[in-house]
Amino acid sequence: MRGQKRDNVNVTIDGGKIYGGCPNRMDPPISHIVTSNIKSIKVIEGPYDVENFGTLSGIVKAVTKASQKGFSGELNFNYGSFGQNKESLTIQGGNDKVRALLTISRENSQQYKDGNGDKFNAQMKKAGAQKMNLYQKKYENMDAYDKFSLLSKLYFYPTKNQELALSYTANRSSNILYPNTPMDAIKDDSDLYNVKYTVKNLGDYSKKLQMLYYYSKVDHPMSTKYRNASNGKMGEVVNHMHSKIYGAKITNSFDIGSTEIELGADYSRRTWDGRYYKKHDIPNGDSINNAVTKNSALFVKANRKIGNHSIETALRYDNTKISSDDKLNNPNYNAISGYIYDNITITPSLELLAGIGVSHRVPDGRELYFKKKGVLYGTPTLKQTRNTEIDLGLKKSFENGYIEGKVFYSKLDNYIYFDNQLTKNKFVNIDAKVYGIKLSGSYIFNDKFNIDFGVNYLKGKKEHPLPNQTDKDLADITPLRGLLTLNYLPTDSTKLSLEFIGQKSWNDFDGDNGEEHLPGFVTANFKFQKVMTPNLTFTFGVDNILDKTYQSSNTYNDLTLLATGAKRKLGLNNPGRYIYANVKYSF
Repeated sequence: MRGQKRDNVNVTIDGGKIYGGCPNRMDPPISHIVTSNIKSIKVIEGPYDVENFGTLSGIVKAVTKASQKGFSGELNFNYGSFGQNKESLTIQGGNDKVRALLTISRENSQQYKDGNGDKFNAQMKKAGAQKMNLYQKKYENMDAYDKFSLLSKLYFYPTKNQELALSYTANRSSNILYPNTPMDAIKDDSDLYNVKYTVKNLGDYSKKLQMLYYYSKVDHPMSTKYRNASNGKMGEVVNHMHSKIYGAKITNSFDIGSTEIELGADYSRRTWDGRYYKKHDIPNGDSINNAVTKNSALFVKANRKIGNHSIETALRYDNTKISSDDKLNNPNYNAISGYIYDNITITPSLELLAGIGVSHRVPDGRELYFKKKGVLYGTPTLKQTRNTEIDLGLKKSFENGYIEGKVFYSKLDNYIYFDNQLTKNKFVNIDAKVYGIKLSGSYIFNDKFNIDFGVNYLKGKKEHPLPNQTDKDLADITPLRGLLTLNYLPTDSTKLSLEFIGQKSWNDFDGDNGEEHLPGFVTANFKFQKVMTPNLTFTFGVDNILDKTYQSSNTYNDLTLLATGAKRKLGLNNPGRYIYANVKYSF
């Protein structure tokens, strides 16, 4: 999102948070959400969020399915290339007082092939990966992953203005392969608990009062078990990671005249801990020694319409304390963040959007304390990052569509960056800037044919090269990228879509810190959907129709990727042609 990844992009699930266990980002937060459980997703780009801790450059708010009155359900069967299969069942029901929902799903896949027809080991060999990092003969064709998920919810309505929502999500994944890294995940188990109480219309100064408690944990052991390296002197090497977070939030909304006010308090405690083992069970030092991040915050938001202006202003104060059992340094961070955003209705069909905001993100436990083979890669003296950003946008609506353009400029002070040349304390603070433009739109030609499109262009620069380096390009800045979707609806129950995704070659990259030139690509995807009956829907699709071989992600050394014979990091090709079918039955 706007050139940002990892902890620079915030993620919430039903208002709660989860952090992956892997320091190498094998399991980012969204990997702990099953897509079939999603009801809606809201994306806020930029520093325009004060309700959640750590929103630096944007936030993704995922909301899972909720139960309805009565009784209903849904069965999904999905099968595709590379032996991929997924089955899910949802049942829900209730009345005005109590409602419940239960969703279970299971999915499994063999290794995918890239456009050249290569599985994982073949890709690794072609790139020149060392033999020790290749899969053992008996494992080189093993399945890529297996996953089971359960989502359960209970809703209670003691009165018409009260709701108590309880939810629990369990994810159980096993034997997940990550071929361009040194280890695979033996398992990746997570549990998410959420309690939310909402009461409306308590009085003049409480239009909506909401209290939230959440707790999540991740158990993530990584291992060399399936690689040739496990036959060496060290035997199987494991880095067993645990991640936990619990938090509470209370918000109260009310009106003062024509101004809507929201006041809130936020608290969270995040723990990240990891241990190395050799020959599977012999302790061999810490990777992260119980890093604890405690955050306390107060925030306020105000919305008001003045003439043709719809203005939102917000402010947040954070106090964050971080420590580890290594007692290297226990930093204490204070920050005031906020923004003002104005949506101006110039004419009924023309809107102007303008915003300016400031946000902060503290270093995480990995950036402060991570160790590898006894060497401290983390830097315990890191400062928090500050993002100062300006956004401008224009949206023009037509009778049959719209077009929207946005530009932004983001100034990043003390941006946390990975310095590849250092032998220890590899994370450093730098000053940088990211700016860009995005165009998107949709147009309906008639009741049978419409199009959607989007184009995104970014630039990212360091203010100065790192010491003893010359490259000012910022890592993770995706080149010019475009999307065009053609939709054809021959009948009310049938829809065909043809989608084109294109990306320019990766010419501006941080070669001093592991990135490399990647060629551009254009891929095409096809999807056919037919509502057979009111209860039965059939979908057929082909992704990457032309079986292109391409990479969409670069090799910035912030991630531990395998070295190759060409002294480069191993990037992984995207999947080749993928054919799938889905049957959904509702009852």
